[in-house]
Amino acid sequence: MGHAPVFLPQPRWCQYATVAGLVALTALAPCMAQTHSQEALDEQSLNVIKQNPDLLPELGNLFERLARDVQFPPPRAQSRLLPLLPESTVFYAAVPNYGETSHQALRIFQQQLQQSPALRAWWQQGGAGKAAPRIEELLNSFYALSQYLGDEIAVSAEISPLVPRALVVAEIRKPGLRTFLQQLAGASKTPPILDEHELDHAQETGAGQWAVLVRPDFVAAATDVATLRSFNQRVEEGRRDFASTPFGRRISQTYDGGAMMVAALDFQRVLSQLPPGAMPQWETFRRTGFADLKYLVWEHKSVGGQTVGQAELSFTGPRHGIAAWLAAPTKPGGLDFVSQKPILAATVVLTDPAGIFEEIRSLSSTANPNAFVRFDQFEQSLGINLKRDVLSQLGGEITIEAESLSPPQPEWRLILRVKDPVRLQESIGRLLAAAGLKGEQFEEGGTQYHSFGMPVQGRPIELGYAFVDGYLILGPGRQAAPHGVRLHREGLSLGKSEKLASSLPPGHPESVSALLYEDPLALMALRLGQGSPDLASLFTRLAGQGQPMVVRAYGEQSAIREATTSSFFDPTAALVVGAIAIPNLLRARIAANETSAAASMRTIVTAQAVYATNHPQRRFAPDLATLGKTEAGESSAGHGGLIDGQLGDAKCIAGAWCEKTGFRFTMKADCRLKRCSDFVVVGTPISGSSGTRSFCATSDAVVRVALGPALDTPPNIQECKSWPPLQ
Repeated sequence: MGHAPVFLPQPRWCQYATVAGLVALTALAPCMAQTHSQEALDEQSLNVIKQNPDLLPELGNLFERLARDVQFPPPRAQSRLLPLLPESTVFYAAVPNYGETSHQALRIFQQQLQQSPALRAWWQQGGAGKAAPRIEELLNSFYALSQYLGDEIAVSAEISPLVPRALVVAEIRKPGLRTFLQQLAGASKTPPILDEHELDHAQETGAGQWAVLVRPDFVAAATDVATLRSFNQRVEEGRRDFASTPFGRRISQTYDGGAMMVAALDFQRVLSQLPPGAMPQWETFRRTGFADLKYLVWEHKSVGGQTVGQAELSFTGPRHGIAAWLAAPTKPGGLDFVSQKPILAATVVLTDPAGIFEEIRSLSSTANPNAFVRFDQFEQSLGINLKRDVLSQLGGEITIEAESLSPPQPEWRLILRVKDPVRLQESIGRLLAAAGLKGEQFEEGGTQYHSFGMPVQGRPIELGYAFVDGYLILGPGRQAAPHGVRLHREGLSLGKSEKLASSLPPGHPESVSALLYEDPLALMALRLGQGSPDLASLFTRLAGQGQPMVVRAYGEQSAIREATTSSFFDPTAALVVGAIAIPNLLRARIAANETSAAASMRTIVTAQAVYATNHPQRRFAPDLATLGKTEAGESSAGHGGLIDGQLGDAKCIAGAWCEKTGFRFTMKADCRLKRCSDFVVVGTPISGSSGTRSFCATSDAVVRVALGPALDTPPNIQECKSWPPLQ
């Protein structure tokens, strides 16, 4: 492991290696997932790394080469595609053409595989060996396609009264694209690839049925033919409507100075398109201040030689409600009590803790007038007023640090800005006395400290705190608080560190409304702690030596802005991607769960028919357990052996639910003298995130469906027959 430091993220190349490495390597995931579950793959990869100590430095060499030798597309000062998009666009995204970049990364990866036995072993033992030719074919096809396209690819989404629509557009730099796409599609001819003449005569397609238009100057793909026709008409007429809209003009500003990636969302247009009754608690939502959201705009660009990710969440007017809780930027003094190498540190400046408490109380009471009844009783029993005696004494700045999370006693600190330390100490004393907790005092370095024991899960945990220079410093034991005070007085804190200062994005002020600081290597060590102690130990030794992730937020009168120079992770980009990907993943999982549930329903109905044939004296089985089988596997009237163990478990008696693939199933029969003339079997989602439809079936063998929340009580036979059949 003597070369392990090569693997450490370096300021220059890490910002490139992340993208280049992911372009070349994360393409493996879909192919590898065909033969390995993610859990098994992770475990197998970890085992390979542990068995091959040369792998980490070889990966470091690979990423260093990617950073040194891969060239990225230059920033774009304007977009020629943006004006061509629909005027009703609510979501916009634009990325550069990464074809050449991915091709360079693939070549470097292949070269390193040839030169490094450790990389080859990882590649093959990790499960990608058989998939490698397919991966290479896909990346080469992507590169070949990119050679036909211009330097930008733009995506537009709009909300229509019936279905959402999407459009993807790129310029064409050389002829032959249509032939190339037809060759890629092969005999499937899906999606249809049209020229302008064919578009005029093409049949309309349903929502989600993609079609492609190839013009001499542009290529466009859309979720339906009507969207393609609209795009083609705008190009023919030379219309540039979207560029003149307020949303289009705001997006155009992101290209000033050169943009790499851009994404934007028009909240007001989205809210205006919601159908009546879609948000029953509209008045409460309006009071939160988020009904005034205007745009979310994220951009990744080069500023002063640094790659900067920055975002703006703008409002139609001055922020109010919950949206205004984030205070104006200031220099957070709480960071002066934080160590220079924390695992995690975060600070936030709030406007007024007491006022925020009152706002929470008001919003909660609107929905439930009795929401704070028990809380008021609790305050009376303690003889204290939380707002007056505690929150009104706080200044709004809150800082938390995790310096070490190693057992037996993790080291963390909570630092609070305080207005009146004397009065707050009096309130803390009354709280401890009311709770029956005994406080003690001790002195260190001329500072008076307080400590008290608090029972947590049956065992006492000592907490210590002190008031220093307008801050309350709280931590576990008798060392955490004094350590924070020493850092403050000796100028050895995170707030005074060069690492934090160097992470400041160019053109952004040092004062902030919120700040998040993370050590990715230390967090990786925590993640590996239980599953792979050896790797966790390695990452623990490397912790603090790489580039941290630092995110800054700024609260302005009518906007909240975010900026980071971190090459590890841009949280706003993740939010943008998550906003698109998570609903799709959720829908895919729901669809898979519902397909499986419908198949299970048909299996049960078929099993009942077989059971009735095998046991005519009983007709149908009274419950799912009867359709199952014994541990020995034999079948009988009491155990038909006709369905799997999940549905036919011995616990799946009438009235009981059995779970399978996100659904709960139960069956009840209409029986007289041990003969069952009919039955109803029901499948309903475990939760709203696992399905949106319930299924039922009776002896008529028709699977029926009902849209809505999960069922607590299954329908009877007649109620089931009133449901519409599953199409």
